[in-house]
Amino acid sequence: MRGRASVLGMAAACCLHAASLAERIDHLLETTPAASAVFWGIQVVDLATGKTLYEQNSRRFFVPASNTKLLTTAMALTRLGPDYTFVTRVMADGPPDREGRIAGPLRLAGGGDPNLSARAVPYQTGAIHGNPLAAIEELAGQVAARGVKRIAGDIVGDDTWYLWQPYAAGWGIEDPESDDGPAVSALTIADNALTLNVRPATREGDLAVLALNPPLEYYRLDNRIRTVAAGGERRIHFDRVPGSLDARLWGTIPLRDRGQDLLLGIEDPARYAAEALRQALEDLGVTVEGSAVALHQWPDQAPDLLQAPAGAPPAGVELARRVSAPLLEDLRITVKASQNLHAELDLRAVGRARRNMGSFEAGLEELKTFLGEAGIEPEAYNIRDGSGLARLNLVTPAAMVKLLRFLYASPARDNWISLLPVGGRDGTLSTRFGDTPAAGRVHAKTGSLSHVSALSGYIQRLNGDWVAFSILANNYNGGTADIRGVMDRICNLIVE
Repeated sequence: MRGRASVLGMAAACCLHAASLAERIDHLLETTPAASAVFWGIQVVDLATGKTLYEQNSRRFFVPASNTKLLTTAMALTRLGPDYTFVTRVMADGPPDREGRIAGPLRLAGGGDPNLSARAVPYQTGAIHGNPLAAIEELAGQVAARGVKRIAGDIVGDDTWYLWQPYAAGWGIEDPESDDGPAVSALTIADNALTLNVRPATREGDLAVLALNPPLEYYRLDNRIRTVAAGGERRIHFDRVPGSLDARLWGTIPLRDRGQDLLLGIEDPARYAAEALRQALEDLGVTVEGSAVALHQWPDQAPDLLQAPAGAPPAGVELARRVSAPLLEDLRITVKASQNLHAELDLRAVGRARRNMGSFEAGLEELKTFLGEAGIEPEAYNIRDGSGLARLNLVTPAAMVKLLRFLYASPARDNWISLLPVGGRDGTLSTRFGDTPAAGRVHAKTGSLSHVSALSGYIQRLNGDWVAFSILANNYNGGTADIRGVMDRICNLIVE
């Protein structure tokens, strides 16, 4: 009896192996417990023939999470070009006088550069190390080298290159508290987030020790975390009301604990950048008589939604400047690391360059035009931000595949594919696919929110053919790792 069961099992396996790709994917979804209660949207298309190899709910709407970044970065790459750069300037109303005095404010004018930070450019895997304020200190050094010794006015963080629209509709109220959804600003420093390290005191009962990186005082921290006996429980809580600089911490941390890092979104990046420049100048011996302040352009201050011409520099005398790496390098960071803030900046950069308005609305209008050129009807999506953090975003798998096919057939193909994480190699796919046949053959963007998982991109099959695919999973109540596992198995079926 056991031998007969073994023969029947081998026969079933052979039949499944001989089945079509569609039959094998259906079998996987029907027989995997983690997949059974999930709302799946899938489309797989052969790029050489245009033949649909598999689809399920491909024209139904799904929340795409960070697959939204595919739309934003594809538009940025094609509209701005891979060599586009951002310029950050330090401006004054006039040059320094004979005593090195600036008779008025000094403006740090942001131009949308996403990488005024410690991040390595070009993209590298692994943690970010180094001085997060290095770019600001470089600008301060240029100012001092111009002979500036005293500034009679304020240090102004000027982010008017884009409208002041720091958050998007559909973001959770907790998103701005962390590095997931920090304020969007044309003057971005260290991804508009800071690290607060919490570690125990040396004696039980004392308050925990706090340290900031960058070491720049910003939030008013009410620390109520107590050090408890070794072996106790570490429970650290953080709360900040959006719009306020008052933050509260409470809980416990045991003696000799390794500590914990909290990533906190910066409430007003322009003001924070101004404070960083003020400190850097003073460290170089430059006296600053004024304060660090922010200058924003609010939407209601520009009723006709027109700014200065896109290529026009800020008014005044330039004392320092920093030119970014080419846009292509930042788009790799945005897609491979799934960097929300950078995607939002990409959207506004396109709006500024193409429609003379650095706003969400201008970026979205240009996105509609771009997607129309890709053959995607407006009825196939609803986009409310540039990053995918908004829970209001909707798209169909068929629309995602249309975009992928459009880019694959375009002159931007090689640059475009180079942006995507590679299975088992880098980015958000570095730990997926392992030693499976799909490792190194999947080039795709991940996406994740509560009850949402996504994976869309390209696969090179074992026979050398390329396919475009989109797998969107919504409304599951199990573990995300289980859903990703099903997605990865689908990809391996496609590879074979």
